[in-house]
Amino acid sequence: MIERILPPEVRVAEAREDPPDVALFPAEEALIRRAVDKRRREFGTGRWCARRALRELGVADAPLLRDERGAPRWPDGVLGSITHCDGYRAAAVVRAGRWRALGIDAEPDSPLPGGVGEVIALPEERRALAALGTDLPWDRILFSAKESVYKAWYPLTRAWLEFEQARVELDPAGTFRAELLVPPPLVDGEPLTGFSGRWHREGGVVVTAVVR
Repeated sequence: MIERILPPEVRVAEAREDPPDVALFPAEEALIRRAVDKRRREFGTGRWCARRALRELGVADAPLLRDERGAPRWPDGVLGSITHCDGYRAAAVVRAGRWRALGIDAEPDSPLPGGVGEVIALPEERRALAALGTDLPWDRILFSAKESVYKAWYPLTRAWLEFEQARVELDPAGTFRAELLVPPPLVDGEPLTGFSGRWHREGGVVVTAVVR
């Protein structure tokens, strides 16, 4: 599903259910030794998807560990992103080079719980969502877009990005634009001021993606 909103050179693997026979490397098992069953299943299927996608790039299976902020550590020369929500897991990978950033996110295709929208959306974003109407869960799409933006931002900068530090404009046609509200860091000698992305709804899931 998420491959619909990604360039063709990005390799994707998805799962609607958790395979019963997922095998993790010992170093990966150590990361979730104390995790509850739900978290173990999310983690295991996410790694399973990631390895399937990496094989399509010709990358051999290896442990996918985490950095100090919990983000996956990808093999050298590879950009990647993992996401999961109830009923959906996915991983996307691409060779670094033409592309410098990749972020994906999946969320249930339903409105955010009460009060969450006020936390993640700027006042101008809330006004824009109201203008879009109530036919779609626009607040959830906005939340997912901001998650994808952060996943693309973090590997480039190694810095945190709060929800209020990116202003996202959603287009009903299936795209969005994120303006960064922080001093722009330099990426390849150019100031990084924002990202463009795409969104899609299918089978009870909202997915978003950012590729730069």
